[in-house]
Amino acid sequence: MEITCSRCHQTVQPDDCFCPFCGLPQLVYSGESSGEQAQPDKWNEVVRDAGSIDWKPALRYALLLAIPAGVIAALLSSLVVLGLLIMGVTGALVVVLYMRNRHPSWITIGAGARLGLVTGLLGGWSTFAASGFALYAARSWFHQGPMLDDLLRKQILESAQQMLSLGIDPQKVALAQAVFLTPEGRAGGVVSNACFLALALLVFAIAGAALSARILARTRRPQS
Repeated sequence: MEITCSRCHQTVQPDDCFCPFCGLPQLVYSGESSGEQAQPDKWNEVVRDAGSIDWKPALRYALLLAIPAGVIAALLSSLVVLGLLIMGVTGALVVVLYMRNRHPSWITIGAGARLGLVTGLLGGWSTFAASGFALYAARSWFHQGPMLDDLLRKQILESAQQMLSLGIDPQKVALAQAVFLTPEGRAGGVVSNACFLALALLVFAIAGAALSARILARTRRPQS
């Protein structure tokens, strides 16, 4: 007979003490007159909601790992895939560090995803800030503005050629090219790219943390 959680109605295995999706304790009582609990040996630990998070230490762990990871991702802006992988691993490590130091019985995927969300937000903003600072330093302190402008202009022209090769209306391509070649357009393009990278880092941090929580849920779930 299939057993489902009374809160989220997901399938629960017979030996699960907690729902692997929402963390609700799966208490089973005997219907006999003795009134004894049918699974007395399972509950060797204090029953708590596995979906809850102690945010004070969780934020400390997220800050400890996410900010350096965000700065590294900014330095690796030319290797976007590597930066995304680093942020995914960072989200997973935050969950592992939280579990190791707080010693909960286990953690749900949803709670892990929330830890990843905080980690991704901190990492994304760190990447955005580090990229902005590096750009400001390159233009103001190292006087590399003309070189950066030439690089952006080259990228815009290459993008326009790719759009033309895809059969997009040449007039629309020319209009877009003219907009992005202006100083305002170049600045908007840089900000848009930085925002897109921060969003991608957020997604990878959530995915990494949720996967880590899923793996730890299998290994640390209370056993009978």
